[in-house]
Amino acid sequence: MAAPLRSLVEDYSRYLKSFELFLKRSSEHQCMLDFIHNTLPDILASIGGGRPTFNVMGVGSGGGEIDLEMLAQLHMKHPHVKVDNEVVEPSKDMLHKYKVRVSTTPNLDYINFTWNEMTAAEFEKHWQEKHLGKKMDFVHMIQMLYYVKDPEATVSFFRTLLDKHGKLLVILVSGESGWGKLWQTFKTQLCHTEISQCVTTGDIKTFLDTKGIPYRNYELPSQMDITECFTEGDEVGELLLDFLTEVIEFSKNAPEDLKKGVLDLLRHPDCSKEVDGRVIFNNNLGVLVVEP
Repeated sequence: MAAPLRSLVEDYSRYLKSFELFLKRSSEHQCMLDFIHNTLPDILASIGGGRPTFNVMGVGSGGGEIDLEMLAQLHMKHPHVKVDNEVVEPSKDMLHKYKVRVSTTPNLDYINFTWNEMTAAEFEKHWQEKHLGKKMDFVHMIQMLYYVKDPEATVSFFRTLLDKHGKLLVILVSGESGWGKLWQTFKTQLCHTEISQCVTTGDIKTFLDTKGIPYRNYELPSQMDITECFTEGDEVGELLLDFLTEVIEFSKNAPEDLKKGVLDLLRHPDCSKEVDGRVIFNNNLGVLVVEP
């Protein structure tokens, strides 16, 4: 019996290396920024009910770069409003990066930051134990529902924190993306940890529809160059394959039939297209704006 494949999140330094390569190789960051600059301001216009202070929460905020972009858009829409910003992030390293970013970014004196070095589940327990009654005007969970045990329960809990005018923003890979096809096909072999990992906006939409919860849905076109994945032994390709499968050293540790199946699917028109000899993976994101 072959040893089970180990999840990439168990090796933080390799995860970080592959994630940084993914960001370089994909248009993910840019498509999120386009959404934040062009679409998010109209969504933020309706929150807050005219109060002088807004309550904002970032769940899984990472190094804070995207958070600060969103807060800047909020400030432009509501220039006279103060912001109480709860940051929930389990990584000490990422929280440190966020704090450094705040200390070197001018004109943030309208924001009060509260730092919570904890997972979403730990934060939920903390919030319930403290009986904190305050309601949120804007909660965002960007690319983080892969790392919780129960994405639907996580969405449900943070939605309960919304004020009547509040909005919950969820960004994940789209169910129509190459990721969606990869996970639909190989979920049982690749997604075997306690955390969810293989979840798309398609899964969350199904849950919201079943519960009759209102939301708006946006698709963000994005792509990633995965050409090196098909060159055996290529270091870039190995790291990208690890990121795509969420498995440590996938090409070394996966059984041959699984490896062949994954590589064939990654090259298939359902997942990728060939452009000028490069293999370009469909990295489309989905955005859900969930109502209270």
